[in-house]
Amino acid sequence: MKAPELLVTPTAVEDILPLIEAGADAFVVGEQRYGLRLAGEFSREEVKKAIELAHQHNKKVYVAMNAIFHNDLVEELDDYIAFVRDAKADAIIFGDPAVLMAAKEVAPEMKLHWNTETTATNWFTCNYWGEKGAKRAVLAREINMDAIVEMKEHAKVELEVQVHGMTCMFQSRRTLIGNYFEYQGKVMNVENRQQNKNMFLHDEERNNKYPIFEDFNGTHIMSPNDICIIDELQEMIEAGIDSFKIDGILKDQQYLVAVTKLYRKAIDTCVEDEDKYDDIKSELLDEIEAIQPKNRPLDTGFFFKETVY
Repeated sequence: MKAPELLVTPTAVEDILPLIEAGADAFVVGEQRYGLRLAGEFSREEVKKAIELAHQHNKKVYVAMNAIFHNDLVEELDDYIAFVRDAKADAIIFGDPAVLMAAKEVAPEMKLHWNTETTATNWFTCNYWGEKGAKRAVLAREINMDAIVEMKEHAKVELEVQVHGMTCMFQSRRTLIGNYFEYQGKVMNVENRQQNKNMFLHDEERNNKYPIFEDFNGTHIMSPNDICIIDELQEMIEAGIDSFKIDGILKDQQYLVAVTKLYRKAIDTCVEDEDKYDDIKSELLDEIEAIQPKNRPLDTGFFFKETVY
C-alpha cells in the first residue's frame, strides 16, 4: 500500500523543523487576509522561510488562498499569486473561482487544491473542479467513511481528508464578538480578540463549549470536540486516500509535534504491517488522549455516522 501524505498546519515558522522531525510530509501556511482559519499567521517573509526550510528536507508547502473574496481584494490576487509562484510553493489552496482564474493567468503551472470545506461531498463535484484545473479536492468534514472510500473509487483528482483536530461549525463575515462588546459599551481591542484562545460559546443543555474567535475573515465558531481517527486509518489507506490532514488551529507546537509523531507511526505501521497496526492502534489513541486538553474531548466526527440536517 502507498502511504498517504501527512499534512500539518503549523502555528509559526519555528514549528516547521520540529514537525519535519516528527514525520510531517507537507504544510499549510498563509496569512488570514487570503486564507481561512489558519493555525498561524505567516507574513510573506515567513511564507518564503517556511518553503525554504521544507524544501531543504524534501517536504512540501501549500499556501492558503481559500477565503471568499469581495471586490476590494480581487485586485490583490494577481500580486499574491505571483509572490507564491516566485516563492516556489508546491500548491495554492483555493475555494473561490476568482483564485483559479487569476492563477491561470499569473501562474498557469501552479498546482491547485480545491477546498471549500463544505461542498466537496461527491466525486462529480471534485472531478468538475479537476476539469477546471484543480489537482486535489479537500473533502467536506461532514461525510462518512463509506462515502469517502466511494469518492476515491471515482475521483480523477487527489483527495485530502482531515483526520485530526477541530472543525468549523459556523462562520460570519461580520465581527460578531466585537460588535457585541461595542453594543454593551465594553471596548475590547481587536488584537486581544484575535489572540484570545479561551473564548467559548457555552451550551449548558449539552454541556458543550464551542471555541469562538475572530480574524480578518470574521467570526468563527468551532466544534466542541477534536476529530481523532488514529485507530481507524486502515480503510482509507487501503482505498488510496492521498493526504491525511492534522489541523493545528488553536493548538501549540508541543501538542502538534506529539500528535504528528503518533500519526506518522500509525500510517507507517499500517502500510508495512496491518496486523501490527491492529495491535498498537488502541495504544496510539491512548497516547493522544493523555495529551489532549481537558476541554477538548476526542471523537470520530462524521466518519461513522450520517449528517442530520
